[in-house]
Amino acid sequence: MIRTRTKVKDLLEFLDSGSTVHVKGWVRTKRGSNKVAFIALNDGSVIHNIQIVIDVSRFNPELLKKVTTGSCIAVTGTLVESPGQKQSVEIQAMDIELYGTADADSYPLQKKGHSLEFLREIAHLRPRTNTFGAVLRIRHAMSYAIHKYFNDHGFIYLHTPIITGSDAEGAGEMFRVTVLDDKNPPLKEDGTVDYQKDFFGKETNLTVSGQLEGEIGALALAEIYTFGPTFRAENSNTPRHLAEFWMIEPEMAFYDIDDNMDLAEDFLKFLVRYALDNCTSDLEFLNNRYDKELIERLKNILENDFVRMGYTGAIEILTGSGQKFEFPVEWGLDLQAEHERYLVEKHFKRPVILTDYPKDIKAFYMYQNNDGKTVRAMDVLFPRIGEIIGGSQREERYDRLYQRIREQKIPEKDLWWYLETRRFGTAPHSGFGLGFERLILFITGMSNIRDVIPFPRTPKNAEF
Repeated sequence: MIRTRTKVKDLLEFLDSGSTVHVKGWVRTKRGSNKVAFIALNDGSVIHNIQIVIDVSRFNPELLKKVTTGSCIAVTGTLVESPGQKQSVEIQAMDIELYGTADADSYPLQKKGHSLEFLREIAHLRPRTNTFGAVLRIRHAMSYAIHKYFNDHGFIYLHTPIITGSDAEGAGEMFRVTVLDDKNPPLKEDGTVDYQKDFFGKETNLTVSGQLEGEIGALALAEIYTFGPTFRAENSNTPRHLAEFWMIEPEMAFYDIDDNMDLAEDFLKFLVRYALDNCTSDLEFLNNRYDKELIERLKNILENDFVRMGYTGAIEILTGSGQKFEFPVEWGLDLQAEHERYLVEKHFKRPVILTDYPKDIKAFYMYQNNDGKTVRAMDVLFPRIGEIIGGSQREERYDRLYQRIREQKIPEKDLWWYLETRRFGTAPHSGFGLGFERLILFITGMSNIRDVIPFPRTPKNAEF
């Protein structure tokens, strides 16, 4: 008897009626009578189930009794065309092996229609639902597409450190890494903690960005990208924030701000196109279940050039819109999500790339324009999301960079190596950061960032 497992995805795509197949998975539903039973089996390879048809008289009643929703089984049987309209093929069972039972009274997914809030409380089981199976398959597809895009464009994948002694964003909201005794740490004469006696001999944290180290790679390898976890100790419980999230950060030597915008637009369009071409069934499910405009919105990204305009022009549009915003709009203030979404969703009705922000609201490493007031920053704004990419042309001039570091009172001892890259063979260069979970939010149409990462880390939540 054949024992080689075939995935449900392959069985549904390739009909070889009459062949003997071996399938393994989890029972989604079981129904029937004392003569025939029907099992919907799913193995995670595709959102669709395959139907198992059981002639009850051929099997041990005690075995069939244990096959309940949530249980894990292996089935050997004959693949045949299905007379039903919901599936093209089904399996007529010849042998069933029970791997793991699921108590019908306590299995949390016994019934359908659970809220997303409830499913967050059982993150160890929610991947078995249609929703999270679809999200996680799309997340995988986008991970692969990101690596494919950069590999095909000649970029080098650079692994930047997770433990760092610098704060790329300058926000100070970082998780500290230490082996010192929290109850009795060594102290200096002034009463502060003596981090020279810590593991690394200095104060270290989990990274908020691999950008600064990525620039080192770009100034040697020309075009690099990072793709890894980042961390921010921001006490925020909004649907847009996580304490642990993933970032994609390309850095490119010899790119100016226009080259940077070109890359960002081409990159995002490639990812959207890849999702539409390779995640059809999952996107259709999410479109029908959660967001009726999802697929149309994805196609809109491909069909339109991104608007490119300066921050000052955006402020003029917002102040002249007649729209009432919760947060004030005036030159010199950072734009909030409501402002960004107004520009994208109501004014232009397509993605927008804003440039030339006031230097006082942007990071120290951004290239300073000749007006002395603005920097060559770049934010890509998407519908429903707001900012999905943030980047800039980097300041390659040593004197200008050193001045900004001093103006923002950033400890020079933490960035001496970064400054030296501007002393030894500096070059024009640019880069940006794409928040992976924000990308997945857009691609899936989900509304809460906790629902697009397998195990969300938020304030007071590190259960799984």
